[in-house]
Amino acid sequence: MKTLNKICQVLAIVLGLGSLVLFFTDFATIVTDGAAEKLGGALLAFGGKYETAAGAQYNMAKSAQILFCFLLTAIAALMSIFSYKSKKIRYATVGFSIVPAIYILVMAISGGGRFVDPRPLPNVTSIEHTPFVIITAIVLIAFALISAAYLLIDDYLEAKASKGAKLTIFKRIVRFFRDYKSEVKKIVWPTFKDVMKNTLIVLIMCLIIGALIWAIDFGLGQLLELILGV
Repeated sequence: MKTLNKICQVLAIVLGLGSLVLFFTDFATIVTDGAAEKLGGALLAFGGKYETAAGAQYNMAKSAQILFCFLLTAIAALMSIFSYKSKKIRYATVGFSIVPAIYILVMAISGGGRFVDPRPLPNVTSIEHTPFVIITAIVLIAFALISAAYLLIDDYLEAKASKGAKLTIFKRIVRFFRDYKSEVKKIVWPTFKDVMKNTLIVLIMCLIIGALIWAIDFGLGQLLELILGV
C-alpha cells in the first residue's frame, strides 16, 4: 500500500506538470483572411504578439476562460509537488485540479471555439478547437483522480498507523451523518398554532417599528423645514 501511495504521489506530480505543459500546445485553429492559423493555449490565455503566416502582427486579446483554467492548473501542479508536506495541500490539490478539468472538458465538447477570443484577427470565418484541448481535459481528469487516490490512500495509511485513534475520511463522513441524524431527532418542531402566533407577532412588530421610523423621519423632516424656513 505504501508503494501504491508513492506511485500515486509521483503520478499526480507528472500529470499536473503534463497538463500545464499541454497549455503550450495548439488549442485553436482560426481561419482568418482565408488562411488557417493555429494558436497555443498559453497565447490565448495571456494574449500577446502573434505573427500570421502572411507576416502580419497582432496583439491577441486574452481569453478569460482559458486563462482561468491555466492559472488553476498551475496552482494545482505546484500544490501536487508540495502535497507530501501537508494533508490540507492534498485536499486543495484535488479541488484546484477538478475545476479546470471540468471546465476544459466542457470547452472541448462545446466545439466552435466558443471560449476563444480571436480579436484582433480580421475577417475570422471559423474557429475550431484542436485535439489538444480534449487531451488536456483527459490529463486533467486523470490528474484529479490520481490526486484524490493519493489523498485517500495516504489517509488510510495514517488511520492504520494510529491503530484506531484516527478515522479515515469515509468513516468520518459516516460518523458525521450519524451524528447529524441523531441531532435532527432531538429537534422539537413547533405546532401550527405556535407558527401562526409567532408569525403574527413578527408582523405586528414590523408594522410598529416601520410606523415608528416613519414618524421619526416625518418629524425630523418637519423640523428641518422649520429651521431652514422652507
